[in-house]
Formats: sequence, structure tokens, C-alpha cells
Amino acid sequence: MFDVIIIGGGVCGCSLLYELSRYKINTLLIEKENDVSCGTSKANSAIVHAGYDPAPGTFMARANVEGNAQIEKLASDLDIMYKKTGSLVVGFDDDDRKSIEKLLEKGRKNGVPGLRIIEGDEIFKLEPNLSRDVKCALYAPSAGIVSPWELASAQAECAIEGGAKVELDTEVTSIKKSGDGARGIFTVSTNKGNFEAKYVVNAAGVNSDIVSEMAEKKHFKITPRSGEYFILDTTERSFVNMIVFQCPSKLGKGVLVAPTVHGNVIIGPDSKEWKRDDYSTSRDGLDFVRRSATRVMPAINLRASIRNFSGIRADAGLDDFIVGESKTTAGFFNMAGIKSPGLSSSTAIAKEVAKLIGEKIELKPNPNFVAKRKIVRFIHMSEAEKKAAIKENPLYGTIICRCETVTEGEIVDALRRPLPPRSLDALKRRCAAGMGRCQGGFCGPRVLALIAKHLNLRPEDVPKDRQGMYIITGETKGASK
Repeated sequence: MFDVIIIGGGVCGCSLLYELSRYKINTLLIEKENDVSCGTSKANSAIVHAGYDPAPGTFMARANVEGNAQIEKLASDLDIMYKKTGSLVVGFDDDDRKSIEKLLEKGRKNGVPGLRIIEGDEIFKLEPNLSRDVKCALYAPSAGIVSPWELASAQAECAIEGGAKVELDTEVTSIKKSGDGARGIFTVSTNKGNFEAKYVVNAAGVNSDIVSEMAEKKHFKITPRSGEYFILDTTERSFVNMIVFQCPSKLGKGVLVAPTVHGNVIIGPDSKEWKRDDYSTSRDGLDFVRRSATRVMPAINLRASIRNFSGIRADAGLDDFIVGESKTTAGFFNMAGIKSPGLSSSTAIAKEVAKLIGEKIELKPNPNFVAKRKIVRFIHMSEAEKKAAIKENPLYGTIICRCETVTEGEIVDALRRPLPPRSLDALKRRCAAGMGRCQGGFCGPRVLALIAKHLNLRPEDVPKDRQGMYIITGETKGASK
């Protein structure tokens, strides 16, 4: 019996797990994939929005601005890669200027700090590689960039250390409530058996409408929207200093060009209706991204692209998130329709839902709450720090991933943390091994061997990412009897 079951291990689900781990309650997170942040949370723009885009007065607007204000301290406490870069929304003509003036007005109503319109030389001092056709821009100094999957996994790890539970490879098949009103008990059935709880929170991303209908009367529908991206090599890291947006349209915030916390450049996305589990890219989609990006920054070097990917966003067709207790099923909560700026808002959304749960159950402080963590990032150390680390643990002296300078010590550290990665991509999300120019072509076999060794798995049981994405099918050589 659990006090709270959270369904879905994206940034919202993991943020709520972490928030609830502050208190002495029994919490379980259920995730159908083999790791957290395997859906929208791993494939997005990795942007911490300032908060000028949501409609004033909505929960989305409040959560965006509050989340933006919260993330810097959280990133420092949990050693999550984050940087406050600022952002620009650039305009080319009078129509764009009108759009930018509307964003400025909304942003000021939402309480976004430091927001202003800039022109002329000031724009190009901030971003020298912008098209000289840019006439004005909305400057938001509070915007930033973050490692989205690390935001999820770091909070999940600390929550587990504080006593919370996580069940991976566990897909929910039904939700039943016995008893009336607030005293009822939920039975959450899965492919791994049944779990019971007093309260259930739906944080299932693009599948949140499906999960919702298991427990309450249908009241929203998710339309998955796909967005395709380019990732450029770290050789291009100096090309763009901050997040550069175009004026938004009815389909979203448009194609952006931005640095990443790992030193790459990200470009995208487009926006189109798509299937829930289809992460394929397309010639047309990527060509649209290319044309849009080069209009803003003509000299961008797309020949330096090292990877393309596609992410899927959960669009409920509303101007706000769906957050709160069900009107038809007491004790069932939704964190649904979390489209952009969902990543930026995730911590604030979690605090809101925790507050609502706290109105129903006594929340006493957890003496085992883990508020901070510290991890080794060898590439960011000084020479003296590197020598000291190697002296303490010689595994830090063995480079496994040459592109990103990731050591064996860092990989072993990740495998020994409370939520160890069980695939090559999960390990990449923990410590960047395989994220560089060769995309794991050099280090992949070594990484796979380390995962298999430290988690006591057969090499053929270590997938590329999700279960079924196999790398090894069996031996090609060796003695047979």
C-alpha cells in the first residue's frame, strides 16, 4: 500500500517524486520504459523559457515564471547542468514588431524580470551571427538552458535515496477505485502486478489521456505533435550565445537556434501532428528547420550536424496545462497536456500538485530527505582537480568516451547511483558518454561491456535505448560444444 502512486517518469513525474520525498509518505513512481525521461523529456529543445509567451492569468504563466526562478537553485543543489543565457525573439518587419510588443506586454503582466525590446547594434553585440535583416528583438535575460534528462534522473535518484520507490519496465493497464469519496483505495494494475494507493497522479505525457480515461470521465484528448531537430558538433559552440527564437505562430514558438549545456548547438523544431510512439525524422521536416534557421542565422554550418532527432509533445488543444484533482474521481490528479513550456514549469507544477495532496494527507518532514548531490564531471575539472581525482580513484584516469572526455570512473559512478542506467542511451543521459561527434561509434562497445559487468547483465540484454532496440544478438566466434 502506497500513499501516492505517480504514473510517468518524465520531468514532471520525477519532479513530483522529489517534491513528495521531502515528507514522510510512501510514494511510488511507475514508468513503462526502462529509464526515466524516455519520452518528451529526453527529446525537446532543453530550454528554460522566461515566461512571456503564456496567456496572463493562466496557471501555465505562473508555473513558467515560478519554475524559471526555481531552477537555478535546484540545479546547483543537485549538480544538474544549467546555464542562464538569456533569449532573443527576433523580428524582421513591422508585423514582427507588433508581435514582439504583444509578447513584451504579456511578459510584463506575467512578471518576467528584465524584459525589454532592443534594436540596432545592441542586437548584434549580443548575437554577431544574426541576419542583418533583423530589425528588433525581445530580450529576456532570465531564460536559460538545462540538461532535461538530468533534471529528471537527478530528482529521481535523490527521491529514491530519501525512501521513494521507482518501478521501471512497468506499464499501467487499468486503474480501479474501491470505496467512496476520499476514503477509497486505488488499485493500479500493471504488467508486473497490482499496486495500491490512496492517491494517484497521472503524469503520463503523450499517453496521459489514455491513463486519465482509466480512472475518470473523459474530459481531454492529447494530440501528439512531432518536432524535428539538428544537433551540431561542439566545434560550433561559439556560433550562438543565447536562445534565438523567431516570432511565434499558432503552431508554437517556431524554429530556434540555441547553445546546449554540453557545448553543442541545437536547431529546431518544426511542428506537425504525429503518432504517439513514432520518433522518426523526415526530409521535409528537417528541410523546413534548415530553411527557417538560416533565415535568422545565414552562416550556420549545418555540415557540422552530428545527429538529427524527433521529439513528441503532448498537445491537449488548450491554452493551459491540465493540473489538479479530477472532478469525477476524488483522489485522482492530473499533470497533463504539458506542452511547452512544460520543462521550464515542471518544478512549479510539482509543487502545486504536492500542495493539493497536502490538503488531503498530513505531510510531515522526512528526516531522510536528500536535498543535495554532487557528481564528478572530469572534463570540467582543473588539472589539479583531475590529478587529485585520479589519485583517489584510478578509474578517472581511463578515458572511455574520447569525444566528450568521459572517464571509466564517471561511468561506474553512474552505474552505482540509486537509479542505474540499463541502456547505452540511458548511460549517455547520465554522463554524456556517446554524445559526441562519433555518437558512440568508438566508445559504445566499452560502455556496453561496463553496463553488463556492473549490473550483472548479459551483453545481449543491454539495448541501445528502449527494450527491443538490441545491439548484440549473440556470439559470432568462440568455442562450441
